[in-house]
Amino acid sequence: MPLIEIKHMAKSFGSLDVLKDINLAIYPGEITAIIGKSGEGKSVLLKHIIGLLRPDSGELLFAGKDLNAYTKIEYAELRNKFSYMFQDSALFDSMTVYENIALPLVESHRLNKSEITERVHQRMQQLDIVGIDDQYPGQISGGMKKRVALARALATDPEIILFDEPTTGLDPIRKKSVHTMISEYQQKLGFTGVVVSHEIPDIFSIAQRVIVLNEGKVIFQGSPEELNKTTNPIILSFIQGEI
Repeated sequence: MPLIEIKHMAKSFGSLDVLKDINLAIYPGEITAIIGKSGEGKSVLLKHIIGLLRPDSGELLFAGKDLNAYTKIEYAELRNKFSYMFQDSALFDSMTVYENIALPLVESHRLNKSEITERVHQRMQQLDIVGIDDQYPGQISGGMKKRVALARALATDPEIILFDEPTTGLDPIRKKSVHTMISEYQQKLGFTGVVVSHEIPDIFSIAQRVIVLNEGKVIFQGSPEELNKTTNPIILSFIQGEI
C-alpha cells in the first residue's frame, strides 16, 4: 500500500491552474524524486503533501485514509510524522546553530532540556557539524547551512521528510555531498523521503522512484531504470536538456 496517495488533485491560484488532475503514489521506506521544468508546480505539490496548502479538488490519502477523514487530534499526530527541509535552508538568522536545530524539539514540548541537548548534539555529530553550537547562520558556509537544516529536519526522528530542492546554490561537490547525506540517513533511519530536484541525472542515484510533472500533470512515475527506457519525447527533451 502507498504511504501517500493523491487522486485527481487540482489546485489553482486565481486564473492560474497549477496542478491539474494529479494522480501519484509514494511508497514507504523509499526516496521519491519529483522532477520537471521550473514553474510546473513541484513545490506546490510538496506543500499539499505536508498540509501547508489544501487542494481545490481531489483526495490526499495517508496509509489509505483520506485526509478529510482525520480528526483534529489525528491530524496533529500525522503532522508530527513529517519534517521539511526548505530550498534556502530557512534558518533563523537571529538564532544560533544549536537553537535552530533544537527548535522543532522545543516546540513539540515532548522532551526536557537535557534530552533536547542530547538529541541536538547527536544529530550534529552525525552530520559532522560539531563545535558550532553558538555560531549564527551568517557565520557559516552555504554547505554548512545545508547540514544544519538537515540536522533540524532529522531532529524529531520523522517518518517522512520532504526536501524542496535541497542542493540549490551549491557547487557540484557540495551537491553530491548533500545527496549522499540524504541517501545515507534514509538507509540508516528508514524514513520516507520526497525530493523536489533539478539535479538530473544525479538525483537518480539516490531515488528508488521518480515522478515527472509537466504542465501541472504527472506524465511519468516509476523507477529511474524505467525512466531511462522512456520514449516520451517531452521527458526525453527535458532530461537531455538538463544534462
